[in-house]
Amino acid sequence: MDSKKALIDKLQKDILLWQGYKAQPAGKADTIGLGQIESAFPNGVFPKRAIHEFITFVPEQSAASDGFIAGLLSQLMKEGAACVWVSTSRKLFPSSLSAFNVPTERIIFMDVAKEKDVLWIMEEALKCEGLAAVVAEINDLSLTESRRLQLAVENSGVTGFILRKDAGKKASSIVTARWKITPLPSENEDNLPGIGFPRWRVELLKVRNGSPGWWTLEWEADHFKEVVTEKVSTRIFGQEQRQIG
Repeated sequence: MDSKKALIDKLQKDILLWQGYKAQPAGKADTIGLGQIESAFPNGVFPKRAIHEFITFVPEQSAASDGFIAGLLSQLMKEGAACVWVSTSRKLFPSSLSAFNVPTERIIFMDVAKEKDVLWIMEEALKCEGLAAVVAEINDLSLTESRRLQLAVENSGVTGFILRKDAGKKASSIVTARWKITPLPSENEDNLPGIGFPRWRVELLKVRNGSPGWWTLEWEADHFKEVVTEKVSTRIFGQEQRQIG
């Protein structure tokens, strides 16, 4: 009986490892700076060897997702690796990434005409172990396509981010985590004029073997900061070329 339980425990740990989760060594915290959000993942570790999907319903959520992903990239790219960002209709203003401490010179932007080319480039880029992450803006992701992407990251260890712009379509993918990022009103510091730090409602809609939930986060200078606040309404911004955040 004990040997059977030990075998099941080992299989569960192996499955989590294949899905991008790894157990933390005693006394060492392998975090990415998301605070309490990381406790929603198995073993309390943000899955890097995985595909993360961000769904958006309006352009403002796309911009907010860009900002949140940029904050994650600032951590993933710390060791000097590059990132590929591919889309058919990119509105991201590259220089705005510097507000999130992302080295823009190490972001390889690829703008293509067809969405099938976006998925092909993403799959091939995810196989490159020298990359820190790959970001792709697409309208839809099928079950088969998501399986191919997940297989690629399991072999390489590269983190994949899908920014799905047509969230009205029913999700049929097998991504590890599904997020929705909504912009919130910022607060001025010490009554200083201007706009405060970017703030978002971060919803973890799905997480494999984890605990979905929602949090209010702010990007404060060079890190994420959890904000304890009462219910707030979203503020809508419209721009031809969006500044992320």
